[in-house]
Amino acid sequence: MSKYAPLREYLKRQKLSEVILTFGEIEDIINEPLPKNAGTQQWWANIVNPEHGRVQREAWRAAGYDAFMLPRSRVKFQK
Repeated sequence: MSKYAPLREYLKRQKLSEVILTFGEIEDIINEPLPKNAGTQQWWANIVNPEHGRVQREAWRAAGYDAFMLPRSRVKFQK
């Protein structure tokens, strides 16, 4: 099971088309710290590159969301 599976399950339970979470809230959901490179736009990219699979992307995409990094260490998940 991916360490981001709890994020996928959390997002699947959401009824809103847009959910904004802080990095801290995401860390609480997955029960561990995000990696340092989570502070970059690329880490939250929604484009799937078969040569560079990203388990975190698979989590929000499987829940039907795209992710967009926002200022102040926040992420908008949008259907």
